Amino acid sequence: MNPSEFEKIAWRAIESLPAEFKPYVEGCMLLIEPQPKPELLLELDIAEDEGLYGLYEGAALTDRSRDDPPDLPPRVTLFYEPLIEDFGDNEQDLIHEIQVTVLHEIGHHFGLDEDRLEELGFA
Repeated sequence: MNPSEFEKIAWRAIESLPAEFKPYVEGCMLLIEPQPKPELLLELDIAEDEGLYGLYEGAALTDRSRDDPPDLPPRVTLFYEPLIEDFGDNEQDLIHEIQVTVLHEIGHHFGLDEDRLEELGFA
C-alpha cells in the first residue's frame, strides 16, 4: 500500500467515525507521516520495536486557561508505516485502528492520560 492509498483509507476512516466524535476531530489538523523519528520515540520512552501509530501535539484543554493567548490548532499525526505493517492485510482492521488511534490522540486534547484512554478502549 502506498502513502496515497493509506491517506484515502485514513480519510474514509475519519469520515465514518460516529457522529458524536466528529466535532472533536474537525478542529484538529491531520498529518500523515511515514514513521516517527527516533528522537521522538526516545523522548516518549518508546522502544523502536514497539512502534507508534499516532501523536497528538497541542495544549490539552485541561492545561489551558481562558487568559492564554490563542494557540495553533491541535495536530494529530498518523504514522502510516507501523499501521500498515500491523493492519495492512485487512482494510477493515486498518480503518478500525485508524479510528481508535485518532480518538486516542483526541483524548489527549481533553487531558486524558494513557491509563484512562485504555480504560475507555482507545489504547
